[in-house]
Amino acid sequence: MSDSAPDQTGRPAAYRVLARKYRPRDFSGLVGQEPMVRTLTNAFASGRIAQAWMLTGVRGVGKTTTARILARALNYRTPTVDRPSIELSEPGEHCQAIMEGRHVDVIEMDAASHTGVDNMREMLEQVRYAPVSARYKVYIIDEVHMLSGGAFNAMLKTLEEPPPHVKFIFATTEIRKVPITILSRCQRFDLRRIDASLIKADLARIAGLEGVEAEDEALAMIARASEGSMRDAQSIFDQAIAHAAGRVTAADVRDMLGLADRARIIDLFESLMKGDVAAALAEFRAQYDAGADPATVLNDLAEFNHLVTRLKFVPDAARDAALSQDERTRGAEFAGSLSVRALSRTWQMLLKGISETQGSNRPANAAEMVLIRIAHAAGLPTLDEALKAIEEGRLGAPAAPAPSPSGGPSADMSASRPSGPNGGGGAHAVSQARMPAGPGGGQAMRLVETRPESQPAMTPPQLAPETAEAPRVAIATLADIAALADRNRDLAFKVQFKHSVRPVGIQPGRIEVSLTADAPRTMLNDLSAKLKEWTGRNWIVSLSREEGGATLAEEEERRRESAMTDARADPAVAAILEAFPGARIVNVRLPQAVEEADAADEAVAADPGVDPAEDDDDI
Repeated sequence: MSDSAPDQTGRPAAYRVLARKYRPRDFSGLVGQEPMVRTLTNAFASGRIAQAWMLTGVRGVGKTTTARILARALNYRTPTVDRPSIELSEPGEHCQAIMEGRHVDVIEMDAASHTGVDNMREMLEQVRYAPVSARYKVYIIDEVHMLSGGAFNAMLKTLEEPPPHVKFIFATTEIRKVPITILSRCQRFDLRRIDASLIKADLARIAGLEGVEAEDEALAMIARASEGSMRDAQSIFDQAIAHAAGRVTAADVRDMLGLADRARIIDLFESLMKGDVAAALAEFRAQYDAGADPATVLNDLAEFNHLVTRLKFVPDAARDAALSQDERTRGAEFAGSLSVRALSRTWQMLLKGISETQGSNRPANAAEMVLIRIAHAAGLPTLDEALKAIEEGRLGAPAAPAPSPSGGPSADMSASRPSGPNGGGGAHAVSQARMPAGPGGGQAMRLVETRPESQPAMTPPQLAPETAEAPRVAIATLADIAALADRNRDLAFKVQFKHSVRPVGIQPGRIEVSLTADAPRTMLNDLSAKLKEWTGRNWIVSLSREEGGATLAEEEERRRESAMTDARADPAVAAILEAFPGARIVNVRLPQAVEEADAADEAVAADPGVDPAEDDDDI
């Protein structure tokens, strides 16, 4: 009897949704789950029937339906067949009641509403009783991961050694929440997401049975929107039939789901890849005015970007039945013309932009800003292309994106500079310019420059000379003491010394200093002892009431600031800043600091107890 035919009372029968009306009744009707069906077929044929099964998968792939079919197979009985069987072509004695969920020996329980240990004990009390009419008493527990820990523990013994007339079938979407002690007592079947082409074919079959005309593109859109869930696809198709009130078209499905036209999405993608911001914004605004959701537009762009990337490496992916003709042809064209680096950059920006749009109280504006960023980045060269252009003298003309799939590495470029008033002798100033290469990150470009020094790092005031024996190790500045600490691998003392000691006067055998407010109390004694150990002679270290000069750390900070100013004035750096709008210099590494960092690394390798983070010379 059809759904629309009147029943025995003369009233029209209640309408059943497509997901219930076309629910599979045997294993041959399950779509996309062939590996599980093959395993069960072999198990039933050989008599190796398990005592418990665990069915897992995303919503709508057929877990509950499979459980009912399995219960039917266990209790299959006809006038000619009286044994468990996978071949269910002929309706059996118990089949109808089992598939409708009303058989007395097939108990279905929703674990979400029966989570406690008392519910489980009540159910297990009934396990010992034999079935009323069927061969097996079958317990189907849906969403089993919702059971409490006590309920799982109460089940363990019965699940391990159940009576011969009892079978358990569990279904869950959260397999990780099921204790391993339960999983180890079950045969596990992972029901896969159903391929979009299979869903489309099944929807076409249902449309024929329902006498509904539907466009192939409309069915493909529904199949994509279902994300591998047959139940979701059937529910959307049911809604589309009601929405269209006749022939189901792609426009009807698009309006119903708030989707954008796939052809228009490809047009928008083309505008972005050309860097045409005005055309991209106009196309997006037109789609938005037509009812498309901003986040959905970005999702569709990301999906098409992924398709183009796949087609670049797997051309056979164009044969997917769920793809439209525009996606096949134009996607292949983009795959041949766009580089992997451009596609990867667009993918990353879209992923970040989707989350920004979904969390914004102005999603349309947020989506437009994402599109502007993508279109703007489409015209920017990669890092290695910009360096090559600079080396060739084309500072203002960045190179076009190359088709090579490899990413652009950081590059070093040497340039000569005139003498400056700051820095140490024979130093190399290393500057870093951070450039936006995509959302959430940047790439660092390093320029290594040679710049001779015109004066020493620090010349402290000298006390009146005294007649004294020449020291075995010459010490004229605080920098000499820091160098001694380096050579003797005393990193902890060096860090304290550089931040705590201000020079007042230095002469052979005698040092007069002042200390900072946070200097260690033992600094003077430690300094005297270290100098004696390192130079082989006694040193008099005295504390002065004068303020003294700058500490070594303060001197290095001033030199760093001066190097930052010099870097901004460098022609090569200026060219990079001009070629990459929004780029900025974030740090300049002084050569002395680089050498000290290397020495610190060696010290750490020799003494793991030293914490290199205490030395902040290399920022």
